[in-house]
Amino acid sequence: MATTTTTAPVSKTSGGNNAYHNFHNDFIHIQDPNERRRLALAEVDKAPFGWYHVRACIVAGVGFFTDSYDIFAVSLLTVMLGIVYYPGKGSMPSSSDTAIKLSTSAGTVIGQLGFGALADIVGRKRMYGLELIVIIFATLAQALASGSPSIHIVGLIIFWRVLMGVGIGGDYPLSSIITSEFATTKWRGAMMGAVFAMQGLGQLCAAFVMLFITLGFKSSLIHSTKPANCTGDCAQAVDKMWRILIGFGAVPGCIALYYRLTIPETPRYTFDVARDVERAQEDVQAYINGKREGSPDELARVAAQKQAAESMTVPKASWKDFIRHYSQWKNGKLLLGTALSWCFLDIAYYGLSLNNAAILSAIGYSTNGATSTYQYLYNTAVGNLIIVLAGAVPGYWFTVATVDTIGRKPLQLAGFAILTILFIVMGFAYHHLSSGGLLAIYVLAQFFFNFGPNSTTFIVPGECFPTRYRSTSHGISAASGKIGSIIGQGAIAPLRFHGGDGKSSPWLNHVLEIFALFMLLGCFSTLLIKETKRKTLEELSGDEDVASVTSSNMSYRAASSSGEAGVLGKEHRTTDSV
Repeated sequence: MATTTTTAPVSKTSGGNNAYHNFHNDFIHIQDPNERRRLALAEVDKAPFGWYHVRACIVAGVGFFTDSYDIFAVSLLTVMLGIVYYPGKGSMPSSSDTAIKLSTSAGTVIGQLGFGALADIVGRKRMYGLELIVIIFATLAQALASGSPSIHIVGLIIFWRVLMGVGIGGDYPLSSIITSEFATTKWRGAMMGAVFAMQGLGQLCAAFVMLFITLGFKSSLIHSTKPANCTGDCAQAVDKMWRILIGFGAVPGCIALYYRLTIPETPRYTFDVARDVERAQEDVQAYINGKREGSPDELARVAAQKQAAESMTVPKASWKDFIRHYSQWKNGKLLLGTALSWCFLDIAYYGLSLNNAAILSAIGYSTNGATSTYQYLYNTAVGNLIIVLAGAVPGYWFTVATVDTIGRKPLQLAGFAILTILFIVMGFAYHHLSSGGLLAIYVLAQFFFNFGPNSTTFIVPGECFPTRYRSTSHGISAASGKIGSIIGQGAIAPLRFHGGDGKSSPWLNHVLEIFALFMLLGCFSTLLIKETKRKTLEELSGDEDVASVTSSNMSYRAASSSGEAGVLGKEHRTTDSV
C-alpha cells in the first residue's frame, strides 16, 4: 500500500509554446503511478477540441508542406538543370534524371528508420526539430551548389538531396506520433489527416512558385526559341530560377522551427517509456494551458520514478520485449499490414505520374508544341498546377472530414478497390481511351489515392502500436512505402520502354496493369490492420491489462476514503472548462 508523501509547491517555468502546450500537476495527490497515468492520459484524450489542437496541426503540417514542396519540385528542377547544364540538347540524360529523383527516396528510407527508432529511444522532444534543421540545411546547400571541373552538378544535387531525404524521412514518424499522442481521441484521425493534407498544399505552392518565377524572367526567356538554344542571358535566368525554386523550400521550415524545438515531451512517452510520472502529469496540464513544460518538485520526482519502476504495469521497452511483442500474431500482423499496405500504395502512387505527358496534352499544356523556352517552362508550370488541383488536394480534405466517422479501414479498403478498377481500365483499355476519358480516370485516381490509402497508411501506424515502439513501427511502415516508390519508379516504370526506341512507351499499358495488381494486393493487406477510430491509444496498443485496472480501482478507493476524490472532481471541472 502506497504511503502518503508531502511535495513542495510546483512553480511554472518561463517560456511557452502556443502550438504544443504542457499539462500541469493536476494529479499530484494520486500516489499510485498507474492511476495517475490513467487520469492524466484521460485528460489528453477527452480534452475539448481547441485552438491549441489547430496550432499543433499547423506546426506539424508545415514539415509535410516543406517535404512535399521539396519532393514535388524535383520534377521542375531536372527540367531546368537540363536547360542550363546541357546546352545544345536542353535536357539531361534519363539516367541522371532518374538518379536525382530516386536520391530523395533513398535518403527518406534512412531517415524514417533512423529517426523513428531514435524517437523511441531518446524521446520525441529531443528529435523533433532536428529533422527540420537537416531539411533546411540541405535545401539551402542544394540551392547554392555549383559544378566544377572535378565534380558535376548532378553529383552535388544527388548528395544534398539524399541528405535532405534523411530529414524528410524523419518527419514522417515524428509528426505522426507527436500529433496522435497530443490529440483528442474523438478527432485524432482528422488532426493527423490535416497534418498529412499539407502535402497537397506543398505541391500546389511549388507549382505556383515555378509559375511566378517563370513570369518574372519572361523577358530573358522569350527570345530563346527552344530549350536547346537557351544560352547567355536565357541560361543565366534559368540558373537563377531553379535556385529560387529550391531555396524557397527552406522558408516555411524556418518559420516552424522554433515551435518544434520548444515542444514538451509527449505525456505518453514520459509515462510509458521514461516513467517520469511527476514530469508527465505536469506536462499534461501545461499542454492545455499553453506553457512550454511543467516544473515538478525534484524530490517528489525522484520518489515517483522509483515507485513507478516498481509498480508500473506497462511493459518496459527492450529488444527482448520488442521481439516478444511482435512475435505474437495479433501484433505482428498489424506491422505487416501497415508496412505492406504502404509499400503497395507507393508503387502505384508514384507510377501514376507516368501519364502526366498524356494528361498535359489533353488539357492543352503539353511542352511538345512550345515555340520558346518561356512557353516551354510556362506550360510546365501551369500544367503541373492543374494536375495537382485535379483530384489530389480535394481528396486529402475529404479524408480529414470523414476519417473519424467512416473509419480508417473502410476508407483504405474502398480506396484500394476503386484504384484497382481504375488501373485495370487504364491498362486494358489504354489504346481505346480518348484524351478526355484518360483525363477523367486520372482525376478519379488522384482523388481516391488521397481520399483513401495515401492518407490512411500514414494515420493508422501512428495509432495502433504501443507507445514504446510507436515511432519505430511507424518508421518501418513509412520506409516500406518509400522502398515501394523506389521499386515503382526505378524498376517497374522503365518497363514501359520495353520494345520501343527509348522515346515511345509501347509497354505503358502493361505497366498500368502491373500497378492494378499491387492495388489488389493492397486490399488484402488492409485486412490485417485494425479499425482505430474513436479508440484511445492505450486501447489500441493492447498493453492495458487487468492488473492495471485493479491497481487503479484500489488507488481510487483509497483516494475516495481520504477525501481526495472530491478534490479530483473539482479539478476535473476546472480542466473541462479550459
